[in-house]
Amino acid sequence: MFRALVVTKTGNDTQTALRELNEDSLPDGDVDVDVLYSTLNYKDALAITGRGPVVKSYPMVPGIDMAGRVSASRHPDFRPGDEVVLNGWGVGESHWGALAEKARLKGDWLIRRPAAFTPRQTMAIGTAGYTAMLAVTALERHGLEPGDGPVLVTGATGGVGSVAVMVLAKLGHSVAAVTGRPEHGDYLRHLGAAEILDRAEFAGPAKPLARERWAGAIDNVGSHTLANVCAGLRRGAAVAACGLAGGMDFPATVAPFILRGVALLGIDSVYRPRAEREAAWSRLGELLDPALLEEATSEIGLGEAVEAASALLDGRTRGRIVVDAHR
Repeated sequence: MFRALVVTKTGNDTQTALRELNEDSLPDGDVDVDVLYSTLNYKDALAITGRGPVVKSYPMVPGIDMAGRVSASRHPDFRPGDEVVLNGWGVGESHWGALAEKARLKGDWLIRRPAAFTPRQTMAIGTAGYTAMLAVTALERHGLEPGDGPVLVTGATGGVGSVAVMVLAKLGHSVAAVTGRPEHGDYLRHLGAAEILDRAEFAGPAKPLARERWAGAIDNVGSHTLANVCAGLRRGAAVAACGLAGGMDFPATVAPFILRGVALLGIDSVYRPRAEREAAWSRLGELLDPALLEEATSEIGLGEAVEAASALLDGRTRGRIVVDAHR
């Protein structure tokens, strides 16, 4: 028997509760893992609360991230005792996820735990931090270099935003952090932000073009915020879009793209091949300060995840939330 958060649905009503399950109930997969830590992401919170159409079938164990130890393997790349990390691949949406003490997964989805981090630290980073690294890399491939000018990060107090601020600052960029919570300005400056901006500045309908301000941007919000970011990008600059906390719509014009040659770079962290995942994690090992990461991290037990999910969606959390699977 093992404990797991289980999401069920009756009509339009979603319920999530901590339950004890038999290992025979685990889904198909070729690697069994004892989960050590998971984490709480925006997508996990949507699944737990039922506030978004994340879960594809019921019952579902949510949790898109995991750090654990292999207990049994029928996959050639992994043996019992190996420590592994999972991010994405539809886990917690269409395949039982990691907010549980045990998981059964496909070995092709796993990577070995990066040597630079403990299992807990990998979940302090999680999909949010891994996505932030993918976004920074995309901007670099587009040509962004330190000294080009300020780089904007929206949703800066969230998981992706916090890590993006840390990584960009470490690389030598001047970071402008956008938040609707001015009381966290000192927190963002401590992570490396040079400037704090009110999200209200980006919340209304966007002009086709605004004053050229940003040498690059990472957007976690979407909707009007992303449209305003695009309008304010410098000629030839790019925004890496990786979130939709403000909505899936994009009420913008083509003006920034055809008059300034700006680029919109979509960041998919769910189905990236193993080599790209390992490269992103390797760079995170080089760039993230473990002490700073710890300051941006809080920890809860598995039984506290339901309450924490509502707090996350209501904007009452900051940084990263690690879930101890055995607490």
